[in-house]
Amino acid sequence: MKIGKGSIIFMNCKFDCAGGLIIADNSVINSNCRLDSRGKLIIGNNVSISEGVFCLTADHNEEFTGKNNRIKSIVINDFAWIGTRAMILPGVTLYKGAVVAAGAVVTRNVEYLNVVAGVPAKRINIRLEKFDYSTNYKRLFQ
Repeated sequence: MKIGKGSIIFMNCKFDCAGGLIIADNSVINSNCRLDSRGKLIIGNNVSISEGVFCLTADHNEEFTGKNNRIKSIVINDFAWIGTRAMILPGVTLYKGAVVAAGAVVTRNVEYLNVVAGVPAKRINIRLEKFDYSTNYKRLFQ
């Protein structure tokens, strides 16, 4: 695992393997997240991942034709924000400034500044292009 300067992972997060996780600077992974890095999970700068988010890089072949696992990377680019209990599925890229609403299930890439919500997640808005902040923060009780 590689964790950049100013990034923090809160208590009770679960990891599916010891390698394949790269977190850049000033990103926050809140408590009770599941981070599956079997297929590589790359998290950029100033990313905010809310409590209870699942990032899954592997799933099972529903046809059970001998190859049970499919593994694909997830890339979460700078200034992306993922709401509470959202799920990011294998092979998804969240482009710079993307926002995923709480409870959304993301099955496809989320383009630059797009805001998505729902199951499956669909675009509901476009975010303003304001990246003059840092997500580097700590709670009183971690």
